[in-house]
Amino acid sequence: MTAQRLSWLLVLPLTLVLALFLVLPLLTIVVVSFWDYNEWSFFPAFILGNYEYVLTSNVTWATYLKTLKFTLLTWGFCTVIGFTVAYFLAFHVRSLTWQIALFMLCTIPFWTSNIIRMISWIPFLGRNGIANSMLLDMGVIDAPLEWLLFSDFAVVLAFIHLYALFMVVPIFNTMMRIDKSLIEAARDGGASGFQVLTNVILPLTKPGVMIGSIFVVTLVMGDFITVRFMSGGQSASVGRIISNEIALLQYPAAAANAVVLLAAVILMIAIMLRFVDIRKEL
Repeated sequence: MTAQRLSWLLVLPLTLVLALFLVLPLLTIVVVSFWDYNEWSFFPAFILGNYEYVLTSNVTWATYLKTLKFTLLTWGFCTVIGFTVAYFLAFHVRSLTWQIALFMLCTIPFWTSNIIRMISWIPFLGRNGIANSMLLDMGVIDAPLEWLLFSDFAVVLAFIHLYALFMVVPIFNTMMRIDKSLIEAARDGGASGFQVLTNVILPLTKPGVMIGSIFVVTLVMGDFITVRFMSGGQSASVGRIISNEIALLQYPAAAANAVVLLAAVILMIAIMLRFVDIRKEL
């Protein structure tokens, strides 16, 4: 047996698994997105009405823009938080034991489910919650803040809480791979701390930032339960539209929305990959 045939046999099991559990479901969704449906069933057909509604409806466009708003805000805050935490762990904590201990401390909230972590914000952000009570006692406000809970602010805050670690991990991993001699050489050359950060650390950390961005963007774009809980039903997302259409047995419409959402996510990832080659990181 030649080496080429042997290599094909080695990748055959993985290829079959990917084809069965990834490619086939995606093809099924694409096919169903062209089907027709009524109030109680859906049936094979070839219509463009599902895509026409998705691409021309003002409500759908507004929902996509709202989802994009949540994604950009969450990505921005998660990037800042992730970079700051990773920078502190990688360059200010000298002991490897303490680095591991503090990193594990960051993972403690992830030992519980997403639902529990979201619900935990309700007594804190509520009208009579801990945050408003503290602000009232300190004299910062005269009346409880209504926008802390069941608002876009609460949605973005919950997203940051849920997905910040997905930015911390790849950035921290990338920073730990940076050759410390490069930083020492920059300092010996007269570079200030800010110059070392912008000219050495940031460029070398871009792969980690891109990997974390892919995680955060894909998770937020497809999320629906967080928006439902934390907005109190006052905001919508594409994921929630798909969930509602499935609940109403409008599977072709849900499939069309899923295909458009997948295309939007792939486009965003492709744009991010233009800035850095993450294959070297992987």
